[in-house]
Amino acid sequence: MPAVKALTEYNLEALDAQLSELDQPSWSTLVSPLEARDDVLGQAWSPVSHLNLVCNTSELREAHEQALALLSPYYTALGQNRALCDAYQAIADSAEFASLSQAQKTTIEHALRDFKLSGVDLPDDKQQRYGEIQARLSQLTSQFSNHVLDATHGWYYHTEDESELAGLPESAVAGARAAAERKEKPGFVLTLDGPVYMDVMMYADNRALRKTLYEGYNTRASDQGPSAGKWDNAPLIEEILSLRQELAGLLGYDNYAELSLATKMADSAGQVEQFLLDLAAKARPAAQQDLQELREWVSANYHQDDLQHWDISYYSEKLRQQKYSVSQDEIKQYFTLPKVLDGLFEVAGRLFGIEVRAQDSSGLWHEDARFYHIYRDNEHVASFYTDLFAREGKRGGAWMDVCRTRLRREGALQLPVAYLVCNFNAPTGDKPALLTHNDVTTLFHEFGHGLHHMLTQMDVAAVSGISGVEWDAVELPSQFLENWAWQPEVLKQISAHVDTGETLPDTLIDKMIAAKNFQSGMFLVRQIEFGLFDLRVHRDFGADGFAGVQATLDAVRQEVAVIIPPVFNRFQNGFSHIFAGGYAAGYYSYLWAEVLSADAFAAFEEAGIFDRDTGRRFYQEILSQGGSRSAAELFSNFRGREPEVDALLRHSGIAA
Repeated sequence: MPAVKALTEYNLEALDAQLSELDQPSWSTLVSPLEARDDVLGQAWSPVSHLNLVCNTSELREAHEQALALLSPYYTALGQNRALCDAYQAIADSAEFASLSQAQKTTIEHALRDFKLSGVDLPDDKQQRYGEIQARLSQLTSQFSNHVLDATHGWYYHTEDESELAGLPESAVAGARAAAERKEKPGFVLTLDGPVYMDVMMYADNRALRKTLYEGYNTRASDQGPSAGKWDNAPLIEEILSLRQELAGLLGYDNYAELSLATKMADSAGQVEQFLLDLAAKARPAAQQDLQELREWVSANYHQDDLQHWDISYYSEKLRQQKYSVSQDEIKQYFTLPKVLDGLFEVAGRLFGIEVRAQDSSGLWHEDARFYHIYRDNEHVASFYTDLFAREGKRGGAWMDVCRTRLRREGALQLPVAYLVCNFNAPTGDKPALLTHNDVTTLFHEFGHGLHHMLTQMDVAAVSGISGVEWDAVELPSQFLENWAWQPEVLKQISAHVDTGETLPDTLIDKMIAAKNFQSGMFLVRQIEFGLFDLRVHRDFGADGFAGVQATLDAVRQEVAVIIPPVFNRFQNGFSHIFAGGYAAGYYSYLWAEVLSADAFAAFEEAGIFDRDTGRRFYQEILSQGGSRSAAELFSNFRGREPEVDALLRHSGIAA
C-alpha cells in the first residue's frame, strides 16, 4: 500500500511538472519518461496482483482492495488529462512522427484512441462520473473473483467410506486422503478444485456423489445449492452490467459490447453475433449427433434413459474407452510433469530457436513455484515463473500474466518476465505429478501466451509482448502451440510411463488421435453458448425488452445448446472471464482466434511441423511484433492471405 500510494502520487506530480515545462512535445521528452514511471509502478503492483491470485489471504486481499482504490482513479486521471492528450496529438501532428519506428507510431495512435475511450472529451461532471464508475467496477470485479474463490474453497464433501469413491483413479483417492489429512479429518475429502471435480465427474461410479459435486460446483457464489446466498454474485453481476452500460453511454456508444469492440479486430456486435451463429449452424448438427450417440449407447449398455448433466462426462469417458480403447487414466500414467515440461521446452526450442534453463527456485512465494531463463543464440532474452498445482487460497483455472515488460530505457534493455499458472493435481507420495492430456494441452496453451510476451522484439512498453494486441487475437499464439501436443513425434517426446519409463506406444497414440474429435461438436456449441451469452448480455442489458441475465442465458441455450442444464445451475455466477477478467463482450475471442490459430498451424502442416523456415516466419511476423501492427496485418504477413475458417472445421472434425 505505501508503495502504490507513493508511486501514484509521485507519478502525477512528475507528469504535471513535465507538461508545464514542455514547449514542443517529442517522443524523448514526453513518452519515454512517462513510460519509465508507469513501468516502475507496474513492477510494484504486478507481484501483489499475482500473489492475490495464488496465495490469497485476508490481509493481502484487504491491501489489494485498498491499492485498487488508488490505482483506478490514477489511471482515470491519466486518461482524462487534456494537456497530456494534446501533447500526444502534437507529436502525431509533428514532423518527428514520420521518423518514429512502427512501434512508436502505433503507441501514439493507441494512446490517442484510449484518451477518447477514457472520456477526455467529456464535460467535467461526466468525467467525474466516468471515474466513479471505473473505481466501483474495479471493486466489484475483485469482489466477484473473491466470492468465487471463497465459494470454491468453502465447500467440500467428507466421507469415511472408501466405497463411495469407487471408480476414481488411485491418484484421485490418494489426493482425497491427503485433503482429509490437511483438514484433520478421518477418511477422504473431495473439494471443488478443478482437477478433483473433473475426476469425480469422469470416473466416480457413485451417481449421487457426482450429482452432489455437480451441484456444489455449478451453484458456487449463487442463491442456489449448499452455500446458497453466502457469496451470491447475482447482485454484483447486475451492478457490473449496469455500470458498464452507463460507461458506454457516457462515451457515446449504444451499449457496452460496442465499446468493448472499439479496441478489437471485430467491427461490430452484429459481426460477432453472425460469426458465432454461422459457427453454431455448422457445429450444432455434429453436437446433436454426439449427444444422440451417447444417449443410445447409455440406454443400450446401462439401461438408463434419464441422462443428466452429472452423467455426461462419466458415460462419455466409458463410451470413449469402448470406441477407441483409450482411457484418460491410462494415458495419464505416461505424462509426468517433469517429462512434459522438458518436452514442451524442446518443442519451443525446435520451433523458435530458444533454450529454457531452470534457475534457483528457493525463496519464492510457494514451494511449488519454479523460475526459468530463456536463451536465444546463447543470449538471455526473457524469464518466467511457474506455479502449476491446485491448492487452497489459489484461484482456479490457468493463465499467463505479465510480471515485467520488455522495454528500452535510456539505452538499457529490460527483459520480459512472465508468470505461468495452472491448477493441476499435485504429486502424491514419492511419485511425480501426473497430467491428463487435457492438462498437457493447457500447459502448451499457457506457454504459447508466455512466448508471445517473452519473445517480443518490441522495445516500447505499450506494444511489447501482448500489450496493444487486439483481445480477439491474443489467443492466437496460445491455441496455435496446442497443436503440437497432438503430434505423434511430440507425444513420444513428452511421455515416459511413471513406473516403467516407456514412451507412449504407437497403438495408444493412434487411439488418442482417433479420439481427438470425440464429442468436439458438443465442446464447440458450449463455447458458442458462452460467447453468445457474453455478447448479448453486454449488448442488451438495460435495453427495452431485456428479459434478465438468467433469461438471456436460457434463451441462448435454447438456441444453440443440445442439452439444457438443470434449473439450479448458476454458471454465470462463476463466469470470472467476463465478470472479473478481461473478456467482457470478448469471450468470442477464443473461437475468433481459433480460426487464426488453426489456419496458422495449417502452414506447418503444409511445410512440416518443425519446418525451420515456417517457425522463423511465425516468430518474426507474429511473436516478435507484439501489438506494433494490427493482428489482421500480422496474420496476413505470415500466411500471405486473410484467415479462412476451413482449418478450424477440419481440425474439429466438422466438415465445412
